[in-house]
Amino acid sequence: MKEQINETKLHALDYWQVIRNRWGVILLTFFLVFLAALVVVSLLDKKYVGRTSLQVHHFSKERGVLDNTIDGQENVGGASADFLPTQFKIITSPETLLKVVRRKDLPRKWNMRESEALAKLTKMIETEEERGTEIMEIQVYSTDWNEAAELANAVREAYEERRNDTDKERVAKVVNVLNMRLSSQQDDVNDARTEVMRLMKLYGIVDTSIMGTGAGPTPFIGSSSALYMQSKEREQDMQIQVAKFKANLQGLSKLSGDQLIEGAMTYGVEDDTIKQFASQWKKDIIEYDKLTNSGFGKSHPKLKGLASSIAKQREILQEAALNYKASLAVNIENIETALSRVKDVTKDTKTNTVDERINSAEYSMRKQEWEQKLELLNRLRETVLKTTVSESLPRQPIEVHEIAKPDNMAVRPNVPLLLGIGAGLGLILGLMLAFFLEYLDTSVKTLDDVEHYLGVPVLAVIPKDVGVLHKQSGMSPDAEAYRILRTNIEFNRKSADANAITVVSGGAGEGKSTTLVNLAYICAQGGYNTLMIDGDLRRPKLHTFFDINNSVGLTNYLTTALQLEDVILQTPVENLYFMPSGILPADAAGILNSRRMSELIADVKNRFDLVLIDSPPILGVSDASVLASEVDLTMIVIQHRKLPRTMLLRVKQAIENVGGNLLGVVLNNVDVRSDSQYQYYTSYYTYYSPTNIEKARPRPAASASTPAAAGSRSSGKSSPKDDKDDY
Repeated sequence: MKEQINETKLHALDYWQVIRNRWGVILLTFFLVFLAALVVVSLLDKKYVGRTSLQVHHFSKERGVLDNTIDGQENVGGASADFLPTQFKIITSPETLLKVVRRKDLPRKWNMRESEALAKLTKMIETEEERGTEIMEIQVYSTDWNEAAELANAVREAYEERRNDTDKERVAKVVNVLNMRLSSQQDDVNDARTEVMRLMKLYGIVDTSIMGTGAGPTPFIGSSSALYMQSKEREQDMQIQVAKFKANLQGLSKLSGDQLIEGAMTYGVEDDTIKQFASQWKKDIIEYDKLTNSGFGKSHPKLKGLASSIAKQREILQEAALNYKASLAVNIENIETALSRVKDVTKDTKTNTVDERINSAEYSMRKQEWEQKLELLNRLRETVLKTTVSESLPRQPIEVHEIAKPDNMAVRPNVPLLLGIGAGLGLILGLMLAFFLEYLDTSVKTLDDVEHYLGVPVLAVIPKDVGVLHKQSGMSPDAEAYRILRTNIEFNRKSADANAITVVSGGAGEGKSTTLVNLAYICAQGGYNTLMIDGDLRRPKLHTFFDINNSVGLTNYLTTALQLEDVILQTPVENLYFMPSGILPADAAGILNSRRMSELIADVKNRFDLVLIDSPPILGVSDASVLASEVDLTMIVIQHRKLPRTMLLRVKQAIENVGGNLLGVVLNNVDVRSDSQYQYYTSYYTYYSPTNIEKARPRPAASASTPAAAGSRSSGKSSPKDDKDDY
């Protein structure tokens, strides 16, 4: 699961790679969509526009007028946010457009019914608003530019007419409602004033403001309330005085002698005798104590005089304190008697006061109601006056800023915009199709695909459009890929004796034969005695690379008593030998799956350093499976981005099922310039130059043109170390 998730995560370079690989699909889709957009644009009718610009004024509605009248507030705000959208609806409403249809006689002009003409005109109209303003634009689209301008002006005039009619009807309704409300309000004011006059007479209220506008001071309605308040205050004062006298009396009752005198002085007695003698009495006592403390004896004349004076003053003060004490009881009794009478008065006046307050409240409430109704009546009169004056003034619901004029410049279709959309859509669809095809493509795309799904190494990456190397002049840089293949074969085979290799592919046209010929040529250049055997007995092709007749070859050797020297030919390339296919048999698989074929392979393995056998596609016929079971190693040639991975797995299974030993994979026909992921693998394209080309060193080889003269494979075989020196 984790591998599947990682597989779907494409790097940014991978996205670019997909685009480069599928650019043909993208370009084709782009041109097809763009061409379709061009055709659609050419088929659309040209339309012209008539534009008229106007500013819409808003007026108070019936509800606003009545609300202002009732609440005493004026509607000073502007139009609501829904005002202009509402006007757009009014402009395109059937009531407005029907005026245009009939005025311009569109049914006759367009040769259709009135309802159809109305529907057509509705589709022709568009309205726009200038943001932040009350200006709107009416646009009418038509195939005739004169008609577009004429209808735009007609729609504006119809809207203005409808606004005027609507406003007049609205104001008339408002005035009618206000007059009815004014009459009703006048009756309410008269009834309220009559009620106020009745209460004045009933309760004897004197209110001079009732004769004026209704505003004035609160009327005087009676004296019971004032008497009650005075009596209540007097009652409270007397209660306080009684409480004070009782407290003084209670305090003095517990005292006697000098303490009684001190107590009378402490409670703030108002008696004149106490006031007169109390101060002197205290001074004499202080003076007596002072002389006594100074050492004067009691028989001293001053002390005797002071003692006599103190005694007389004490008698007077005690008698005054007793008299005050007795007067307190009398005063308490008198005040309590008076308090009882005051309470009776308070009770009587309280009843009268409550009645007066109730009457006063009722009168005040009725008077307030009358004043409010009178005020509302005055506002109604003022509103009726303002509305009547406003109705008499000329009204202009809209202000025209631009009159529609004929314009012969077509505005629809917007060719640049539509073509731009078509181009963008074509590009997007092309990219989507490219990535969708890439998603559906399960062929081998990367080296990781081969190693992950087949579990075998990639021996070499062969660039796209590589020709036959031995026919090219000079040293081709494409040969470097086959040198890499030669080296990887040398290092990946388990032993030096495993030198018989068959080259297979899943299907035809994957470059199997070309890969074998070029590999054989490179190995021969490196000093290997190399034999090519054309084992494709269905459609042999190797002989065409060397312009050799294939009438005598493998099949002849397997079916007759010919010797190897009779069927192996020397090619123009040094160290390179070739065994053609021979005459094509009826049973190719039977011939290959024979004892003589096994003996042939064993014989040529001893004669040559490397034996390369071409075979037919392994998924088409059984010949390749027979060869894979006979040779030491099998090499698969896979064309880049051709066969699905499932078919390649079947190729591997076909080899393993017959006991073949899979050496690796050659990834053929790779566009390394477009597939950037292969550039690191074939970096010789960036640095390879003739000055860096290695010149092949000659190795000892038999000069004879026959296998017998070639000698054993040990005389001409190079080691991996020797092969590495070729780079």
